[in-house]
Amino acid sequence: MKRILVAVKRVVDFNIRIRVKPDNSGVMTEGVKQSLNPFDEIALEEALRLREKGLADEVVVASIGPAEVQTQLRTALAMGADRALLVTTDAPLEPLDAARTLLKLVERETPMLVLLGKQAIDDDNNQTGQMLAALWDRPQATFASKLELGEGTARVTREIDAGLETIEVDLPAVVTADLRLNEPRFVKLPEIIKAKKKPLEMLDLATLGITPKPRLKAVHYAPPAGRLKGVMVKDVEELLAQLGAKGLI
Repeated sequence: MKRILVAVKRVVDFNIRIRVKPDNSGVMTEGVKQSLNPFDEIALEEALRLREKGLADEVVVASIGPAEVQTQLRTALAMGADRALLVTTDAPLEPLDAARTLLKLVERETPMLVLLGKQAIDDDNNQTGQMLAALWDRPQATFASKLELGEGTARVTREIDAGLETIEVDLPAVVTADLRLNEPRFVKLPEIIKAKKKPLEMLDLATLGITPKPRLKAVHYAPPAGRLKGVMVKDVEELLAQLGAKGLI
């Protein structure tokens, strides 16, 4: 079976203004709307389009986190995924442990393609896809803005600093989605209702043989400095004087 595995992450919704806890120990998440990571949503949309073109038989969506992540997985199922996997853990995972966990799912599901967002908007690490490809010992194509599947290969247009780069990789492979790959579809009410009956399997992190190993410790959180109020100047000379007073020139 031609199967695509899509890894998704639950994050604070991008429309929400992030607030730091009063004791600066972290970010406030209680009562805050959580959604699918936008880049992962793009990856899922691409997998669904490939299936609709007849290039894949099944789309499996997977996530790692607490039981509450079922809500986001049901959203993914409503978008059109065939079934979902949730590896449950309350421990925050760093990219390497997330990649090791996804590798276990890859070995179990044997997909021809693994899709995920290029990065999560909460930590912006941009590491999990690359680490998964290295652990799996398969090709990777990151920052994809276009994806075409051939006979045993994937042709990927990547967004790089110098512009666009097109590469071809053998399948199975790992591809990470960039912003311009597509625009995710709008989920309608009938699909949301149907998604409640789709399979969602719960797996425990420990049963997969994964023990998280924290390598980084955040000791302090702080919000960005407030933006200074603008100052109106009459002419260039006054502008230069203001900049000089602030030590900018």
